[in-house]
Amino acid sequence: MDSPPQPPSDQPVVVEEAPREPILTLPLPLTAYVVLLAVIHLRVLLPPELENWTIDVFGFIPKRYDSSLVNLQFEGGAGAKVWTFVTYSLLHANLTHLAFNVLWLLPFGSALARRFGAVRFFVFLAVTAAAGALAHLVTHEHAVVPMIGASASVSGAMAAAIRFAFVRGSFLSFSRSDADTAAKVPALPLLQALRDRRIVGFLGVWFALNIIFGVGAIGVESDSAGVAWEAHIGGFFAGLLLFALFDPVPRVRNDDAADASSQDISNGI
Repeated sequence: MDSPPQPPSDQPVVVEEAPREPILTLPLPLTAYVVLLAVIHLRVLLPPELENWTIDVFGFIPKRYDSSLVNLQFEGGAGAKVWTFVTYSLLHANLTHLAFNVLWLLPFGSALARRFGAVRFFVFLAVTAAAGALAHLVTHEHAVVPMIGASASVSGAMAAAIRFAFVRGSFLSFSRSDADTAAKVPALPLLQALRDRRIVGFLGVWFALNIIFGVGAIGVESDSAGVAWEAHIGGFFAGLLLFALFDPVPRVRNDDAADASSQDISNGI
């Protein structure tokens, strides 16, 4: 048998290295957001009086908006009535609270950050946080305990991501593409998405977990801490309904929507 031809001895042999997988695969906007949450959480190292002041000024307190109050003053004044609709989502009660929200955000937020880009991603998180605060205000109008936590934004990111997560080639489909491609597949129209049994099943599980177990944004005081699941639902619906306003990817046509979803199932069997 003839041996394979050998390269001339006077020419260097080039050995191609296998492509290396990057250690950090999170998109930059999500990484920046997680780092921001971690840096802000260092407030727990402050003296107790200053930490409590921070929560009072930047946490969301429904009682702050009670027009019947005349003599009761809250830290932060009138400005806190505006910025706390968002700033509460950057604070967390403890490291477990922070870690739980970050872990839930990583898979869905990663896809959303790749799809939206930095500006849309950060504005979207702020809008869903505000929607969660509004839902909490409506259902807890006389609450004095500050609400903190990114759970409304996390819920909004999850809701937005499922608009395209199950489409063929996306990150929850059987025939997933690479991360960037998977994050930019055309989304299903909302009504079409709500007829997908996988999405309906996801919604059912999500609502059950929030109502039964209630995970995420909590009150600060240990003796009255509770789960602000209404804020989760507010953020979730905002993410689901407002997704189209932020989405830069052209929508899948109605006549192609069923094909994009059903082919994924057949290819995965």
